[in-house]
Amino acid sequence: MSSESSQKAWELENAVKLVDPHRDALYSYDADEQKAISNDHPWKTDPHHFKNVRISAVALLKMVMHARSGGSLEIMGLMQGKIAGDTFVVTDAFRLPVEGTETRVNASAEADEYMTQYLQSCRDSGRMENAVGWYHSHPGYGCWLSGIDVSTQMLQQQFQDPFIAVVIDPDRTISAGKVEIGAFRTFPSDYKPPDSVTGEEYQTIPLNKIEDFGAHASQYYSLEVSHFKSSLDSYLLEMLWNKYWVSTLSQSPLFTNREYSSKQMLDLSQKIKNAEESLRAQARGGPRGNAKDSQLDKIVKDSNKIAGEEVTGLLAGDVKAKLFNGVGAPAVKASGQ
Repeated sequence: MSSESSQKAWELENAVKLVDPHRDALYSYDADEQKAISNDHPWKTDPHHFKNVRISAVALLKMVMHARSGGSLEIMGLMQGKIAGDTFVVTDAFRLPVEGTETRVNASAEADEYMTQYLQSCRDSGRMENAVGWYHSHPGYGCWLSGIDVSTQMLQQQFQDPFIAVVIDPDRTISAGKVEIGAFRTFPSDYKPPDSVTGEEYQTIPLNKIEDFGAHASQYYSLEVSHFKSSLDSYLLEMLWNKYWVSTLSQSPLFTNREYSSKQMLDLSQKIKNAEESLRAQARGGPRGNAKDSQLDKIVKDSNKIAGEEVTGLLAGDVKAKLFNGVGAPAVKASGQ
C-alpha cells in the first residue's frame, strides 16, 4: 500500500470531505463578520446554540500526531478558526509547552506567554483567525470531560467565549485505526439540562475513571464532529502525512499499544467479577431490576470492542508481513536456470 493510497484510506475512514476547491470558503475570514457574531453572542441565551464542529484535515492530523507523541502522558494545545452560525470551524491547531501527567495537564505561565506570542505572530503574517478552543488527550480512557476539564472549559467560556473543548484518545485511535475524538461545551453553572441531553452514546470507560465520568457528565454536552479539506490543505497535508505514514508503517498496533491492551483486559476482568458478585447477591434475595442486565450488556459491548481491535491489529500485521517480508532479498532463480 502506497503513502498516497494510505492517506486516501485515512481520509475515507474519518469522513474527510472536500469543500469547494475553487473558493475554499471555510478558510475565508471576515473580521467584521466575526466581531458582529461576537457582539450578538446568541450562545449567551441558548446553552445549546453550538451543535457542530468542522475540523480541517491538517488540524486533525496535527492534533493526532501531538497526542501520539505524548505516549501515556496528557498533552494540550489550542485550535484556531472561526464561527459560522451554530458551527465551530477549526482551520489549524498548535501545541502548547505544558507539563502533563497520566491524569491531567497543567498550563503554566510559560504556555500562556507562548500562546500570546504565537497568535500575535499569526496576525502579523496575515492570519487573523482567533483561538476558538483547546484540545488535550485522554490516553486510553475515552473522549469525555473530567472534573478538571469541566472547570477549565467553564473558565474559558466565561472569559473567552465562544470556546470549545476537544478530546483525543491516541491509544484508541491506534487500536481502531480511526481517530477517537470528541468535542464539548459546558453548561452555565445555573442551568439544568433536560434528561434527554445527558444520555450520550455509550463508550467504554475504565473502572477507575467511571466515578469521575459520571459525576460531571451532566455539566456538558457533545457536539457533532466532522472533517474537511480543501486545495489549500493539499501540500501541507501531504507533508504531514509522509511523516505520519512512516511512523504508522513502522509500528504494529498490537506492539505499540500492548500496555493499553493489557489494561483493557484487566479492566474487563474486574467488570466481569463485579457483575458476577452482583448476580450472586441478587440470587440470594437482593434487589432485582434491569440494572444487572444493563451491566452485562456493557460488558458484552466492551468485550466485542476489545476483540475487534485485536483482530484489526492482527490483520494489519499480516498485511505488512505479506507486503514487506523479503523486500530487498535477492530473487530466487527458478530451477533449471
